[in-house]
Amino acid sequence: MSKNSPTSNNLLLAALPSEDYKYLIPHLDEVSFTIGKVLHPPGEPIKDVYFPIHGMISLISIMEDGSTTEIALVGNEGMIGMPIFWGGNYSNNCAVVQLEGNGWKLNANIFKQKFLRSEALQKRLLLYTQALITQVSQNAACNRQHTIEERLCRWLLSVCDCIGKDNFPLTQEFISQMLGIRRSSVTVAAGTLQKAGLIRYNRGNINIINVKDLEAAACECYCVVKQEYDRLLG
Repeated sequence: MSKNSPTSNNLLLAALPSEDYKYLIPHLDEVSFTIGKVLHPPGEPIKDVYFPIHGMISLISIMEDGSTTEIALVGNEGMIGMPIFWGGNYSNNCAVVQLEGNGWKLNANIFKQKFLRSEALQKRLLLYTQALITQVSQNAACNRQHTIEERLCRWLLSVCDCIGKDNFPLTQEFISQMLGIRRSSVTVAAGTLQKAGLIRYNRGNINIINVKDLEAAACECYCVVKQEYDRLLG
């Protein structure tokens, strides 16, 4: 993986002017994302920010009883460590790798210094913030207003977009934790989608067979978020 080819890397970095990217190059370290790796524990100061290239990272809300719900997905369109430029320096949410991949790691202080000096970086990150807020707020509404089947369709499509693949390893237990529902509910919903010919699910692997029909079965939240990301980040 070459630092000198930003267009094939993280899309947020690729959108920066060449002089800004060249400034960051010496400070970027390549890292591997292994499943289950916690990039930012909740409540702890953020020392590094991450720019994914491959893989999927979830921002997760953890309740006192240990139950979890995913509030946002992050792939190569964005970054992990947003509170650094918001000024909060840490988050109450947890950033966890859910599908393995790789990316760049950058010291948080160096990133913050560049953010304060670069108008282009400020603009790009503010647009990404708006897109991320749209995803978080739409997910909150979706969890309250839509059926489990609709939510599962929306989430599977989002995963597909995030990693650029229509086949990925996901257990029912994991999906239930991300959607904040019971595992038995995932079993029923996934079975319904499989019978309808939308997905194939076998031994922890999901294959999306018919994207168009899956989109039709999903709630409007998928299109709302996707269109906003496309509009803001192009």
